[in-house]
Amino acid sequence: RGTLALPRRLRHQGFTMAKGSDAQAKAAAKKVKQGGHKGERRVWNTTSFHRPRTLKHTRAPKVPRKSVVTQCRMDHFAVIKYPLTTESAMKRIEDNNTLVFIVNTRATKPQIREAVKAMYDIETAKINTLIRPDGQKKAYVRLTQDYDALDVANRVGVI
Repeated sequence: RGTLALPRRLRHQGFTMAKGSDAQAKAAAKKVKQGGHKGERRVWNTTSFHRPRTLKHTRAPKVPRKSVVTQCRMDHFAVIKYPLTTESAMKRIEDNNTLVFIVNTRATKPQIREAVKAMYDIETAKINTLIRPDGQKKAYVRLTQDYDALDVANRVGVI
């Protein structure tokens, strides 16, 4: 019978081996006893060892590092400090259709554009900025042809 090559737990459950597989099992057992794997050594081509790249899991923290998401502190009122009312600023209002503001030093031109649009409801054609010697940032806000800087300045309270 071909039941001798089966493990005891399978024999107990009523399994039997197919005919002819007994010879296969004996050949496999012989191969295992001989040891089919030859002891070939790997040839190393480099002198330095590079650690193999293993699996890296994405982080899934149990607790967030920050409890509350930080709000943007540069809102419209923090960007624009005040309009400038010097003589040269008035000349720019009249001649170049340009308003002059003192703005936050860290404010960017897109932030200045958004703040002017939100606070005064005007479209800007171009914004030039510079940092004054006293450390404050000055923004020259040129208005589009649709808006008149004199009217806007009157509405804002510059003039």
